[in-house]
Amino acid sequence: MRHGDKIKNLSRTASHRSALLCNLTSQLIEHKRITTTLAKAKALRVFAEPIITRCKTDNMHNRRIVFSYLQDKESIKELFGVISDKVADRPGGYTRIIKLPRRAGDAADMAMIELVDFNEIYGKDAEAAAAKKTRRSRRGGGSAQKATETTPAPVAAAVAPEETAAPEASSSEETSTEETNA
Repeated sequence: MRHGDKIKNLSRTASHRSALLCNLTSQLIEHKRITTTLAKAKALRVFAEPIITRCKTDNMHNRRIVFSYLQDKESIKELFGVISDKVADRPGGYTRIIKLPRRAGDAADMAMIELVDFNEIYGKDAEAAAAKKTRRSRRGGGSAQKATETTPAPVAAAVAPEETAAPEASSSEETSTEETNA
């Protein structure tokens, strides 16, 4: 029985499992999205997210700790360069697991694991939702924003009647010139 055993062994020895997770994490960092079995994806999430959290603060100590896990200089450059900029304001949840159809050969449950901030499809919806969502407080500080937002509206409204008045004047001039010609 495995009561209280939190680690997913993946039917491997500790050294084999460590090497597997190290390689999967390096590939995830390099390609931003990989396809693997569901069990490996779930184990990879637990392994990779603390490593990604380390990249938020770029110092020598964190680089050495991450290198002790990954053993890949190119992945560390990518992690502390491009990825750290994207995940700087995210409090966690850097990866997303999407289930895929079963593998044809052995009917294994497949999944795609990806870095959340590098998905163009879901990222645009999240940015739009974040832009629409505003936090309102009970204090009166919001009235200043409303005043600045409503200021351009009367200016636009003042311009609109003048534009509509000009065609009416020209049509009345045309009717007056027609009356004088007749």
